[in-house]
Amino acid sequence: MIEVLIVEDDVRNAEINRRFVEKVEGFQTAGIATDGRQARELLEILSPDLVLLDLYMPDVSGLDLLRYIKVGHKQTDVIMITAAKELHTVREAIHGGIFDYILKPVIFERLQETLEKYKSFRVKISLLEQERSRATVDQHEIDELLRLGENDKLRSTFPKGIDQLTLDKVTGYMMGLNQPFTAEQVCAQLGISRSTSRRYLEYLVSTGKVTADLTYGSVGRPERVYRPK
Repeated sequence: MIEVLIVEDDVRNAEINRRFVEKVEGFQTAGIATDGRQARELLEILSPDLVLLDLYMPDVSGLDLLRYIKVGHKQTDVIMITAAKELHTVREAIHGGIFDYILKPVIFERLQETLEKYKSFRVKISLLEQERSRATVDQHEIDELLRLGENDKLRSTFPKGIDQLTLDKVTGYMMGLNQPFTAEQVCAQLGISRSTSRRYLEYLVSTGKVTADLTYGSVGRPERVYRPK
């Protein structure tokens, strides 16, 4: 059984997560912590395989707890479950080594999918560790572990033609503005093509981070104007 520690300050959400976890074969809830102090204590006592970690805690940031886990509990993995949608927060969590990042409210099928993937990852690691005659792995085995262990779900949310680096640049430029702007302004400032800037802006419109209106420019031609939310 894969032992799971739930770190969630909202008792109702913690109970929902517990029920969801125990609906997935091979998982059981080892404990529930509602603040940072309890989380650290239970980590020491239980040494769980996996932590479902909320970002907003009454006495500590979930990102601080993530760093604590990665330093002091290297055999414990983390799935972040939070309402935080800020890009910089998501990036910091990914760089911190989370297995997945799930937004609240939690949908059972989404959590089940990542738990099943995590179980496959643990099984593969365990099988390799049991082959004591070998001290190394080959490229195929590394590729398979990365496929199971990396956050494919986060990367797959981007449609074709959208990459994280360019999206960060466009978002960073956009957040520094307090007035409407056009795709032409973005391409001029960032040194990307007009079609690229429009593609990224329309992607941000589709995700609800930007609004767009149709206006008419100085020569009377229709022009799409964007505004960050």
